[in-house]
Amino acid sequence: MRAISRLADVSINTVSKLLVDAGLVCAAFHDENVRGLKAKRVQADEIWAFVGAKAKNATDEQKAAGWGDCWTWTAIDADTKLLITYLVGERRPYYAYEFMKDLRSRVVSRPQLTTDGLQWYEHAVEHAFGIDVDFARIQKHYSNASDKGAATRYSPAKFVSATKEVIRGNPNPKHISTSFVERANLTMRMHMRRFTRLTNGFSKKVENHAHMVSLYAVWYNWIKIHKTLRVTPAMQAGLADRVFDMSDLVALIEQAEAPQPATLSESHSA
Repeated sequence: MRAISRLADVSINTVSKLLVDAGLVCAAFHDENVRGLKAKRVQADEIWAFVGAKAKNATDEQKAAGWGDCWTWTAIDADTKLLITYLVGERRPYYAYEFMKDLRSRVVSRPQLTTDGLQWYEHAVEHAFGIDVDFARIQKHYSNASDKGAATRYSPAKFVSATKEVIRGNPNPKHISTSFVERANLTMRMHMRRFTRLTNGFSKKVENHAHMVSLYAVWYNWIKIHKTLRVTPAMQAGLADRVFDMSDLVALIEQAEAPQPATLSESHSA
């Protein structure tokens, strides 16, 4: 951000405000347009980052202000690679429930859903989908995985085995996997410095972290051409008929900032 402020010869506060504006616009754009999906296979996972400081280094006062570990819950369509929904927050039951409720609101089909072994998913999925889902989870086992948590493991542990468990419905065993969403999360980590494990570019406010994720989601779905699809995920999912570019995103911001014409009721009241 400081480098951009120097290159553009503007205040860093201007850069920060632009990112906030972009994040708000992108969150609204995603919420409005990623609807009515007929996804067949959905995969969900969580990706770790931190805000301000890692939880082990943050004081109680800093944790109360939002510092510490920050998790981004993500769900993608395994066929179109579309990032269906995301949620920035903590790794707690409340967020699992809210995440699954939002996923349910965007998918109109009966999907096959796969998650990792996080215990809260079972009740969250039941609460959001009821019986209208084929749900399974996969628990991957690594050597010495219990010695190091996700926040401190910088090199991948050796994969040992995976346990698949059918929770509800009749999911196809061949498609019980979280490989696509894990790869999508790696793409997220590689494209945003805030998600790098050893970084000094971490977010200082959880709100700004969420804005950055919203900006990334629109870029990933509408602007970035997927290597295997050769189109954007939004095009593959039937949500767009062309590749968007950053000028389209700028236009959304300008449209949001433009004064809105008064409605008929407002004119009468005036």
